[in-house]
Amino acid sequence: MKEKMKINKLIDHTYLKAYATKADMDKLIDEAKTHNFKSVCVKPTRVKYCNEALKDSDVLVCTVIGFPLGANTIETKVFETLNAIANGADEIDMVMNIGRFKDGDYNYIEDEINQVCKAALNKSVKVIVEICYLTNEEIIKVSEIIAKTDATFIKTSTGFGTGGATKEAVKLMKDNVGNKEVKAAGGVRNLDDLDNMLKSGATRIGTSGGVKLMQGKEDEGNEY
Repeated sequence: MKEKMKINKLIDHTYLKAYATKADMDKLIDEAKTHNFKSVCVKPTRVKYCNEALKDSDVLVCTVIGFPLGANTIETKVFETLNAIANGADEIDMVMNIGRFKDGDYNYIEDEINQVCKAALNKSVKVIVEICYLTNEEIIKVSEIIAKTDATFIKTSTGFGTGGATKEAVKLMKDNVGNKEVKAAGGVRNLDDLDNMLKSGATRIGTSGGVKLMQGKEDEGNEY
């Protein structure tokens, strides 16, 4: 297990609840500064505010695209990405079109990922595949597709599906996604969970429980 002081830069400190307020953002930002997390992950409407608040730190601003269902058109995802980058986003977490993937329309998936990557202007792009809706065979297939794209990461989950990251799924991704990295999101509630994800191949953790992880405590309410 990595030392707690080194865990911080693995964590995307996340708050994506529908009812997130400015006060919630201020708390998230303060926690991210205190623990020097890798990023805050927030909804697009909060990107500009977080960018301004974090400009004197090395905490990045991450936002979500096509969230949480992934069903937006490619053109909409491209616009969302351009807008997010213009507002100061450093990283993009996009939800792939899960239905089109399950149709077997793999060219569509590869195209939408690459178009979002182009719109992101060389910023890091993480592709959320929502593993709770995929079979192991589909996890392998989508990993192979993402391996061919310009994306930086494959990511397990939105936190809004029926389940989050598992160490088994993370290993399948790592073994089949080429030189891309793996972000595990959802279900990382304690240091043992985090350790299991890292041993399975994850290099980034998406969680709303980053502070408790730093304190070595259980986060029973972590839904992302």
